[in-house]
Amino acid sequence: MAGRGWGGSVLTAVGVAAGVGAAQLGFGYGLGIINWAPVDVGATEPSWFASLAWATWIAAVSTIAGAVCAQRLHERGEDIAAGSTLHRVTLAVAGAVGALITVLLVAVPSRAASMPDTFSPQAVAAGYAGVGVLVGLVVAVWTLHSRAAAANVIATVGWLWLLAVVSVADGVLAGRGLTSAQLGIWQIAQDSPRFWLRDHLYWPGALLALGSALLIGALAARRAARTAELRLGAVVSGAAGPLLVAVAYFLAVPRLATISPAQVSAHLVAPYAVIVGAAGSVLVASLAQRAERRAAVRSTPPLPRPRTGELDDLPAGTSPVPPSDVDAHAGLPATPAGVSDAPRTQTEPAPGSRAPDPGNPVSGPQRGADSSAPATGSGGDSTPSATGRARPVRRSRTSAVGKPDGASPVDPAADQGPR
Repeated sequence: MAGRGWGGSVLTAVGVAAGVGAAQLGFGYGLGIINWAPVDVGATEPSWFASLAWATWIAAVSTIAGAVCAQRLHERGEDIAAGSTLHRVTLAVAGAVGALITVLLVAVPSRAASMPDTFSPQAVAAGYAGVGVLVGLVVAVWTLHSRAAAANVIATVGWLWLLAVVSVADGVLAGRGLTSAQLGIWQIAQDSPRFWLRDHLYWPGALLALGSALLIGALAARRAARTAELRLGAVVSGAAGPLLVAVAYFLAVPRLATISPAQVSAHLVAPYAVIVGAAGSVLVASLAQRAERRAAVRSTPPLPRPRTGELDDLPAGTSPVPPSDVDAHAGLPATPAGVSDAPRTQTEPAPGSRAPDPGNPVSGPQRGADSSAPATGSGGDSTPSATGRARPVRRSRTSAVGKPDGASPVDPAADQGPR
């Protein structure tokens, strides 16, 4: 069952790659974007190098399209081996086999080219297409492992063909006819000197190429960056699409003295587009990781910290120094002079003792004395009284007279029983 699924995926990759390559070359030949034999003699060499860049890029893109399409169709089934590394490499090789049709479709029309320093234009053009297939094989393995990279390549392909159509339409409206377009560059107004920096950099086209690389890199990596397992592949996915353009320009590098300034600007901007595209995907991945950390912090309840007895563990408004006795009683009402702070209890005469004389204030219980103090019994022994009751203290008049101030007026001998 797995072998049958693998066979279907391989055939799908071969067919899709061949179809995509043939369709792109036919579209380019029809609109004049790829032109091996221009009518204008002065445009022969610029058109030759522009066509070589397009041929290399189309061969690489066709390989990637066949492998990615076969993988997407295969993932809809229930084959367990769909995500294995061997299966992905097999699909990339199958896509490269299908993209070999671009070598034939490039070699046959390029025989009409007339380059002074080229002995066999068709062999050179076919060689560039073959190198494009090899580059596409390597990038296809990358895109099969990273969905963000595959999305970036697909979005970049659509954007570059849109630019090419707009460039050709602008040339027709301007009266120049069907002229070859540069890969990834649209010259809005080539004759205006204010759009050129030192006659080598066309800054509107450079801003368009860099801005599109940044935007596509960010948007293509946005979905994969939200998943932690796919975030690593999304970090550098922004460089996948611009990398194919840069490699095509690097392989088809001409002598800068023999091409137009527009081509020089395209060759200079292509490597920087790779860096800018990667920066867009890195920015989106970092923002997604930051948002994930914030969400994790919000969802995690705070854990109680063990108290260590330090000053930071005390509640707010609590003094770290314990209050003294004076500070503790500072808020209580003041006690009048002569009145004890101790609790007072009602005293009753003990059984067998004489009741206190109302006319004799000394014979009654001592004012301000602690009623809970034990009374002195016979023999001078102090015995505890009942709870809430205290025996009255007896005093003699002679003992109270002549005592110095501060001495106790109670005579121990007078408290030995009734008189």
